[in-house]
Amino acid sequence: MTEKFKILGKFIKDSSSETPDIETYLIVKDRISKYQLGIDINSKPLKNKMIEINTTFKFEDIGQSKKKSHFEIIYSTIVRVNEEIKDKKELEKIVLCDVQIKIYPDLEKALLDLLHNSGYTGIKFEKKVDFEELYKQRFN
Repeated sequence: MTEKFKILGKFIKDSSSETPDIETYLIVKDRISKYQLGIDINSKPLKNKMIEINTTFKFEDIGQSKKKSHFEIIYSTIVRVNEEIKDKKELEKIVLCDVQIKIYPDLEKALLDLLHNSGYTGIKFEKKVDFEELYKQRFN
């Protein structure tokens, strides 16, 4: 079986870390375990069966705290899809699941590096994102 897609390039398109002041930093240091990872994936077709896929990871406090930090990375991946792929559902699975599984280690490392460089050194993600499961849940 031939590959359904080939990754031509991947890079951090945008990254952001915002901690407005020292007081916020100290509060966030205590609350960071309450922060949650949000994921957004969008894509746009390019020429010659190529697709730009932008995966956004936001690590944020969804609680009511007034003092918050904001962490976000947009990771761009350019893929070329195999000529035989015509089915829209198959293409959707490639974008939302297959490519994400391949790039996840790099994206997770980039987000952790951003958090560590922002002064929050003890952070690890205990659970890996299961893109296969997220993709299945989308249809239930």
